[in-house]
Amino acid sequence: MAIKKKTDPVAPLHPDFAKVVKAFAKDPHITPPGSGKGFGSSALKINGKIFAMISSRDKFVVRLPRERVVELVKAGKGRQFSPGPGRVMEEWLEVKAAKSQWSALAQEARDFVQGVA
Repeated sequence: MAIKKKTDPVAPLHPDFAKVVKAFAKDPHITPPGSGKGFGSSALKINGKIFAMISSRDKFVVRLPRERVVELVKAGKGRQFSPGPGRVMEEWLEVKAAKSQWSALAQEARDFVQGVA
């Protein structure tokens, strides 16, 4: 008798992140959440690289140039993303800005990640 692997159902998207995902739905270069397994499976990607996601702590996170992250932190729009104790990712912003700004920040992140070598 064959043993079936237990598969986890795809978790529903955070409702506000779903709006961001929808904004990129027509872009053929974007991989939407739900493709693949593990870290990044619930993220927006371009060329296989994550540019926007909801963290495991249910926070909206985008990848931007280090200088832009510092600027947004100083403006009170977010803080540097830390996926775990003592680990700060300098090109990642945990967004505190209004949800109405999420799509614009995701577009900025997409443009940045697409241009990263």
